[in-house]
Amino acid sequence: MVLKFKGVDTMSDAERLEGLELRIPKQDRPPAPEGEFYFSDLIGCEVVEKSGKVVGVVEDWEEFSPTPLLIVSGKMIPFAKAICIEIDLASKRIVIDPPEGLLEL
Repeated sequence: MVLKFKGVDTMSDAERLEGLELRIPKQDRPPAPEGEFYFSDLIGCEVVEKSGKVVGVVEDWEEFSPTPLLIVSGKMIPFAKAICIEIDLASKRIVIDPPEGLLEL
């Protein structure tokens, strides 16, 4: 994505913004496309296995790999469709089907 800010017309002007975050108020952001989510909306979601066993609550996320990671009560769970099989933001609930051993890491 390329953004243009008023008054930022040169590379030197842009370099002054390095390291800053761009934030949009929640009420001003567009709805996420079908099947996609804003990570900030996942914070506080309860995570349960398909069996119903509670794993924990989403505390944060990291995007340092091709597949983002949800931080769930200290565990890192890949935010992948094969693992996060049901996401219900209205109920603040994520159902996962983790591969064997993932939750023991």
